[in-house]
Amino acid sequence: MKVGIDTFGCNHGKSGIGSYLSSFCAQLHNSEEISFELFGAEIDRYTFGADNGLTYKAVNLSDSRNSELLWHFFRVDRFAKKQGYDAVIYAAGAQFIPLHCTVPGVAVINDVVSELYSAEKFFFQKQRILLGLRNITKIICASHFIRKDLIKLGIPGEKISVIHNGINHSEFYPREILSPNLMDIKPFAIKRPYFIYASRMCSETKKHIQLIRAFNIFKSKTRLEHRLVFSGSEGDVTEEIKKEILASPFASEIFITGFFPHESFPLLYAGSDGCIFPSVNEGVALPVLEAMATGVPVACSKDGALPEIAGSNAIFFDSDNINEMAMAMESIAVDKTLRKKLKEGGLKWTKSFDWEKTVKKTVEVIKSVST
Repeated sequence: MKVGIDTFGCNHGKSGIGSYLSSFCAQLHNSEEISFELFGAEIDRYTFGADNGLTYKAVNLSDSRNSELLWHFFRVDRFAKKQGYDAVIYAAGAQFIPLHCTVPGVAVINDVVSELYSAEKFFFQKQRILLGLRNITKIICASHFIRKDLIKLGIPGEKISVIHNGINHSEFYPREILSPNLMDIKPFAIKRPYFIYASRMCSETKKHIQLIRAFNIFKSKTRLEHRLVFSGSEGDVTEEIKKEILASPFASEIFITGFFPHESFPLLYAGSDGCIFPSVNEGVALPVLEAMATGVPVACSKDGALPEIAGSNAIFFDSDNINEMAMAMESIAVDKTLRKKLKEGGLKWTKSFDWEKTVKKTVEVIKSVST
């Protein structure tokens, strides 16, 4: 069985979907029973899967989103036939997917589709994606929250499987931090103690501004030395966030890293006093699991997939209630008993999230579509 893996839409590894595909491919190995070949832009030839011998087929397209969209809607299925694929994994299935597929397809959905295409300007794009999802052979969702969202959008539930993302436990594990005052993670030097929020600045639902206001309350009340670190690529709401930071009386204690290399995240988490995650429409929430696996206490929104992903191992808050969020930050900062409980619970909980298990379950779905 020959399986094609679509790398388009994975942002050259510099996004949540890109991180997913990198981790997923790292666990894949060809065998007599099944082999894998990635395809996409030439620039990504060595981005995914090269280290474990997966072949790569470059697709000659102009470097534009519109070209890639049109190719997926009308030509990718013909390409899959020509390559002799028995099945295709569409890793960015919420963005790039064929309208119809004669070669069995499995769409991986790591986004909340209703949120991703909530703006009116994306109406036709949303309809095309939904048509593709209705016609695709199988869908893999990263959470039950995403599955419920798709069913509300009219996707048949019987074709949707839930397979949680894994964690790379060889990278994310508790570490001893020798310097009590400074985390030196090239090219950054970040003063401790600090709270970390790792998320792209792409939507108001990420609640960066509410977190800044909660941080103001926390600082005013406790007078503790904690800083707030935002880590993630810039996006549509970056300027609003920067304006809110400038208006804060604690602006000098709020730090933006921009895009942060994924391989450096374990140290960034490990040096923090807590991961604060107020986003309300998360379908995956991988940073929460990664923080827990690193031994870091977590406080997060009670909305989206977060209760499902975090279990009973986090402090939950209403992300529109900045006083409640500030109280969660204070609890993590001053309550040593609570910190210990969250740390131990998080470490135990995250052991069940493993990329090897994720890949094994995904391969089972792939095999089922070609029988």
